[in-house]
Formats: sequence, C-alpha cells, structure tokens
Amino acid sequence: MSKVFESEHPLVAHKLSRLRDKETKPKKFRELIRETSALMAYEATADLAIAPREVETPLKRTTGAELRQPIGLIPILRSGLGMVEGIWGLMPSAEVWHIGLYRDERTLQPVEYYNKLPLEPTVSVCLVLDPMLATGGSAVATVDILKEWGVSRIKFVGILAAPEGVKAMQDAHPDVPLHLAVIDDCLNDDGYIMPGLGDAGDRQFGTG
Repeated sequence: MSKVFESEHPLVAHKLSRLRDKETKPKKFRELIRETSALMAYEATADLAIAPREVETPLKRTTGAELRQPIGLIPILRSGLGMVEGIWGLMPSAEVWHIGLYRDERTLQPVEYYNKLPLEPTVSVCLVLDPMLATGGSAVATVDILKEWGVSRIKFVGILAAPEGVKAMQDAHPDVPLHLAVIDDCLNDDGYIMPGLGDAGDRQFGTG
C-alpha cells in the first residue's frame, strides 16, 4: 500500500475518538470534521510544488515561497461538504467544485446527480474530500470524472476507511494517493464501516 498514508498524528487520533462517540452532538461533530480535515490536508499537501517569491519584511527584503499550482477541492456531496471549510482556511485561494453522488442502498453503487465542472480544467491538483471511504464506489466514480475532465494530479483525503474501500481505490486508481486518519476493520452487511462512526452526513447535518 505504497500510496496509502494513515495518519500517526496524536491530534488526529484524539479528534477521531470524539467523532466516533455516539454522544457527540451535530455542532461538535461538524467542528471535529472541520478540524480533522485541516490536519489531514496539512499532511496530504506536504509535497506540493512551490515557487520562490520576493517578500519585503519590515526589516529587509527576502525570498519566500508560494504554491506553484492551482488547487481544487472536490467535496463529494453531501458529507464531503463538512471538510471544505477546514481545508479552505489553509488554502483560501483553492477552487471548490462539487460532485454529487449518492449510494444506492440496494446495490451500494454510486449514482451521480450533480456535476458542475467547467469544460476545461481550471486547476492542476485536486483533493477529493469525503469523510468515509466505505465501499469506495463514490471515490472511484469521482476520480473517474476528474480524470476524464483532464486533471493531472489527484489525491483522496478522508477520515475513516474500510479495507474494501482502500482496495477498490487501489484497483481502479493505483496512481491516486489516499490520505486517511485510520483504516478500520471492515464493512458490515449494510455497507457501513465498522467500528466506524455511523453516517457522517446524518451526524453532521442532524438528520440521523
């Protein structure tokens, strides 16, 4: 799993435990998703290309750096929405493009219902955002869409993953790195990650 990166950061582990707790209310859950997402994005973007930039400090002129490539955040609706704000705080110039997919509860396959990408790519690096990599169907379908769009570099940033979802992504897109807080044990018969944290969308938006 050379392109699978499981976080070892103690802050991520701490926040993940609070996300798992069934007593965590939607407001706090959203805050934890936002905070954990920022930490995950920090790790996922460690290898982004930079270019030198001259800066005038209050004392003298020096050489700094700036990101060289335009970045796109691609939250998978709806649970991926909660990850945007935390990452946008780190990269306020990033573009946000939404792709809507839902999982058919009978087949567990992704169904696309929303896609407003422009005809030509406007970014060079895309971070696909989804708190849960369960069966992997939505993530695989989203990366399919982005590659067809013409994006040259794609990364997946998530929080919880099941081994089945990791395998599905690796089989379909072995070139896409997976940045995850943790890989859990398995999927249950209903396609939920175990031990997991329940439905990330319902818990964020208070609909569960």
